[in-house]
Amino acid sequence: MPLAEHRERKNGKGDCAELIGHSPKMREIAAVIEHVAQTDIPVLICGESGSGKEVVAQRIHRHSARRQKPFLKVNCAAIPHDLLESELFGYERGSFTGAVSSKPGTFEMAQEGTIFLDEISEMGLRVQPKLLQVLQDKQFCRLGAHREVTVDVRVISSTNRPLELFLAEGRFRADLYYRLNVITIQLPPLRERKEDLPELAQYLLRKHAAGDGQVQLSDRLLDAFLQHDWPGNVRELENTIRRLLALGEESVLLDNFAKFVGQPFEVPSVLEQGDPPIQPLKEVARQAAWEAEREMILLALKRTNWNRKRAAELLQISYKAMLYKLKDAGLAKQSRTAYSA
Repeated sequence: MPLAEHRERKNGKGDCAELIGHSPKMREIAAVIEHVAQTDIPVLICGESGSGKEVVAQRIHRHSARRQKPFLKVNCAAIPHDLLESELFGYERGSFTGAVSSKPGTFEMAQEGTIFLDEISEMGLRVQPKLLQVLQDKQFCRLGAHREVTVDVRVISSTNRPLELFLAEGRFRADLYYRLNVITIQLPPLRERKEDLPELAQYLLRKHAAGDGQVQLSDRLLDAFLQHDWPGNVRELENTIRRLLALGEESVLLDNFAKFVGQPFEVPSVLEQGDPPIQPLKEVARQAAWEAEREMILLALKRTNWNRKRAAELLQISYKAMLYKLKDAGLAKQSRTAYSA
């Protein structure tokens, strides 16, 4: 059926709803999910943004004994630190200005189900002890309350940054880290499992195309997909599929591949005018901070003739934190080569 006869489904979700792929890495992950789903132990899911961490969390929940109970997600990076505690644990009337009535938190609403703490690395130190208490004792107090609430909730968390780095910098509690990190699932980026890309692209096309007809991607477009590195991972691929359906013709996407692929689906008109896409300010600040750190690390390494210990001293961080930052900035291999030269 021609692509022009399709339109995006109105109920299509922003992320891939299934764990698609038969590469060795994905088969291994599927096997781990099958085993851990039958337990209640905490799971930490690691991987780049857009790689499918929430999909893994949902799959664990759907295959567990809690499948009939709630699955609730809290994005720790999207909620200000001073509001995250009340979001997770609720509050009593009058506990702060504006608290005109009592409100249960996410943990209470997820009773007997699963709570997914997305981007757990962004959780502030003030909230971490309370989360640790829930994991240890299954009890907590709402803000402004003295009576403890008992909950039975499974906790799954995720991060796109190495938590070891936050430990080394003192931004994440070690005791909480070991409570959350009982089982770790490391999701590979899409560029490391490109053998899954044709199946994944076809699934996303069926997911977002209206109607029941069979829709196929051409070999030419699949070749273009396979040559792209997909820094935005599955989310970027899904946005590209949605753009393809909106455009109606593969040729339009192919002719503008470099321009369209990797950009947010919602801003094609902005892209056509040559302006950069609008991004959340928090993401802009995070990216700017990351780039500034990388430049300063490079400068310190050059001034110390790539001596990592001396560079760490110049930057006033521990040697362990320096090693994690080198890995996070993609400089670990480069620094080892230069240092050994």
